[in-house]
Amino acid sequence: MHDSPGYTCGTCGARHEDPPLSYRTHAPVYWSDEVAAADGSELTADLCVIQGEHFFVQGSIDIPLRDADGAFSWGVWVSLSAANFGRTVELWDRPGRESEPPYFGWLSTELPVYGRSTLELKTHVHTQPVGRKPLVEVEPTDHPLAVAQRTGMTMADVRRIAERLLHPETPRRTGEGAPHRSGG
Repeated sequence: MHDSPGYTCGTCGARHEDPPLSYRTHAPVYWSDEVAAADGSELTADLCVIQGEHFFVQGSIDIPLRDADGAFSWGVWVSLSAANFGRTVELWDRPGRESEPPYFGWLSTELPVYGRSTLELKTHVHTQPVGRKPLVEVEPTDHPLAVAQRTGMTMADVRRIAERLLHPETPRRTGEGAPHRSGG
C-alpha cells in the first residue's frame, strides 16, 4: 500500500505521480526548422502560418472522464482556411467572439496513442471567450479519438496514455493497443 498519490507504471514498474490530465504539442506536425526559416512562416503559442499558405490554430480536444470529475484534454493544432484564420485573428481580442459559428478544420497533430493516425481527421473548431483556447470537436466517426470524445474515458485510460508518452521507445506488450473503454 502506498501513502503517496500516483500509480505504478505498467511499462517500467516505477511509481509515477498522478498522470497529467492534459498534453499539448508545440506546433502542427508540418512545422520544422526548415519551415521556420521560410518566408511567411510564423509560430506563436496559439497561431501558426506556414509560408503564408497554411494556417493553424491551437485548441483543445476535451474528453470527459467517466470515473472522475473533469476532463482529459489534448492540446492540438487544427488547420483552418485562409478566410476562417483571418476571422479568428480579427476576433482574437474581441469580447463575444464565442458567438461565432464553428469553423471546419483538419486535425494537424499526431496523437500516438490511438493505434491509427489522427492526422487529417475532420473537426469543428468552436471559438471560446477571450483568453481561452478554442474547443475542437472531432467529427463523429469510428476513429478511437472520436469515440473517446463522444463516450468518455477512464482514469485507467489516462494512465495508459501517460505510460505511452513517458516511455515512447518501449515496445507495447502483446494485445496492448489504443486506450480502450472499460464497461458502461
